[in-house]
This record gives sequence, structure tokens and C-alpha cells, in this order.
Amino acid sequence: MTYCVGLKLNRGLVFMSDTRTNAGVDNFSMTRKMFTWEVPGDRLITIMTAGNLATTQALISLLEERSKASRERDPSILRAPTMFQVARLVGATLREVIAESDPAGGNAESPFRASLIVGGQVNGSQPTLFLVYPEGNFIEATVETPYFQIGEAKYGKPILVRAFDPEMSFSEATKLLLVSFDSTVKANLSVGLPFDLQTYAKDTFTVDRQIRIAMDDPMYQSISTGWGNALREAFNTLPSYEF
Repeated sequence: MTYCVGLKLNRGLVFMSDTRTNAGVDNFSMTRKMFTWEVPGDRLITIMTAGNLATTQALISLLEERSKASRERDPSILRAPTMFQVARLVGATLREVIAESDPAGGNAESPFRASLIVGGQVNGSQPTLFLVYPEGNFIEATVETPYFQIGEAKYGKPILVRAFDPEMSFSEATKLLLVSFDSTVKANLSVGLPFDLQTYAKDTFTVDRQIRIAMDDPMYQSISTGWGNALREAFNTLPSYEF
């Protein structure tokens, strides 16, 4: 399982993903699920992946190969004119990869299914996020839906729903994501550290900050402990029924 979140802030974009993969309760490993392409002054594109590992690895390899090929070959995400066209291309490539393994396509029952968060900015347009489904279709982030989750979303979603604010700083957004991810880790063994974090400032077309957060990271430990303590203290101050 996986947990990845993309946030659309007024100042830019924030991405966070876990790195755990598993093939059973006694077979855990670690792999990167966040991938970024940059063209200085023109675009930044980040993709986070969830689902069948063979499918997502093949997708990223194919996108990478086509981004380095000549212009006569298949279209590249580094030459698509808008982020909408980038999302269309990524969705079509995902559909292509799944079809090679499963003629039935990326339906809900397919063992080869995968979902993606695609985000970034192409010069001349605003930063944005897309959620790409296994079928290759997608939706775009809006004012009403300013963030996307893929993978094991249910445990961390209540945190985002209650506390997300598009005016957040990158520092505040990072704290919010760490609480969301910590809640997910504590509730589901198939999501685990380290976490990959990346921030992108609007109109810069380059990564603002990219770090890997390990279990012994002081900020993570402080937030994990502080969040639990604060929740217990708040619970104790709530009114209760008398029995």
C-alpha cells in the first residue's frame, strides 16, 4: 500500500509520499514514489505513484525514455504545451502500460492497476494538480478540491479536511502533512517512513526544497509526540455525558 498527498497552495505546490512497499506481512521494502522533471525557465512536473509496482515503474521508465528521445518519436511530457496536456499524456501512457499486462484494462479488479498524482507548472499557466485514475482519465484540483490523496487515504484525510488552508506557508503545510502521514502510519502497517517531501514555489520552474524525512528526524518526532499529547489533552477538556 501507499500514501501520497499533493497540496495546491496559493504560493505553490507541496508533495509528500511514503516509501514502503510490501508483498505480504513479512516482506516489506522501500522504493521511491515521487519523480520530478525540470526544464529551467519552462516547466516543473512531479508525479507520485500508487498501485502495482511493476506498472508504476514501467510508466516512469517509459516517460523518462520518451523525454530523452528525438522529437520524431512519441510525445514527451517535456514538450506538452500545458499541464492539462501533460496529464492527458501521462494518463494515456498509464493506460498503455496496463493494457500490455492486462487486456481487460485498468478496472477496479485488475491486479495491474495504478493511480497517480501529477502536478507542476508550465510557463504561461498556473501551478496545478491532477488525479489520474487507472483508466487514464483524470480530474484537476479546484478551489473546492485543493488537494489529492492516493493509496491509503482514509486515515489521514480528516486532518486535511479540518486544517488545510490555501494561504498556508510551506512550513505550515509540511506540519499538516506530517500529522496526516503520522496518523496513517499508526493506523496501517503498509504505510511507512521515510517520507519524501518536495515544495514548489509558483513561477520558479525549479524545486524549492526536496528532503527525505526518516524515523529519527527531530521535527517528525516532535510533531508525532506533540500531536498525540495535544489530542489527549483536548479530549480531556471536552464535556461528557454523566452515566
